[in-house]
Amino acid sequence: MELSITRDGLRLHALLECPGHDRPCPIVVMCHGFGGSMDAYPGSLYQRIAECLVARGMAVLRFDFNGHGRSDGDFSHMDVLNEIEDLIAVLRYVRSRTDVTAIRLLGHSQGGVVAGMVAGFYHDVIDRLALLAPAATLKDDALAGTCMGRRYDPDHIPDIVKVPGAGEVGGHYFRIAQLLPIYETTARFTGPSLAIHGLADDIVDSKASRRYGEMMPNCTVSLYPRLDHGINGADGDKAVEEVVDFLSV
Repeated sequence: MELSITRDGLRLHALLECPGHDRPCPIVVMCHGFGGSMDAYPGSLYQRIAECLVARGMAVLRFDFNGHGRSDGDFSHMDVLNEIEDLIAVLRYVRSRTDVTAIRLLGHSQGGVVAGMVAGFYHDVIDRLALLAPAATLKDDALAGTCMGRRYDPDHIPDIVKVPGAGEVGGHYFRIAQLLPIYETTARFTGPSLAIHGLADDIVDSKASRRYGEMMPNCTVSLYPRLDHGINGADGDKAVEEVVDFLSV
């Protein structure tokens, strides 16, 4: 079922998938990464995970962040803080439903940063948290003045930075990223959490997931030698199986 969730006048496109029964059940909210979308097409990472979760009796809600996919907004206006606002709006919708027994978050790359921080803010609401290649190094990159191969002066950030493969990113994105309390906020979540990272990831270093493991008391860190940033590679099926097992407990 396609949905439209409104946040500050912006329409966020979402897709709700439910199991084939009418009983209340847990729901997993999935958060995509920087420059991506909820990938509502056959064979995508999010589609594969969603199908597995629904088959196990879970509901799944995927959505496009502002400026991404089919949601409203300009990509150059996007930053981690307003993506947090997006997820909080989605969370508000989910909490309004009477058929939800527990809320679990799954985030990939920058979506992992957002999901983790929202889990920290709503540590009394979120039941479980899964992070796939979480891009917590975006703060380090912003301080160093680099984004996906594009360099800029971190002390004099331009209003627009053209990022290869993504487009024009607003300078405020990097100014905010430099000061984000990513790990500190996420560590407020003390429930079960899982961080999965590939050692073949050439976009986000696995030190990010290791750091989550150090900061969070109930975090399991799983490192896969043959897994890239998109959770592709020889270990891809194993990683998907692990995250599905974790979220469907």
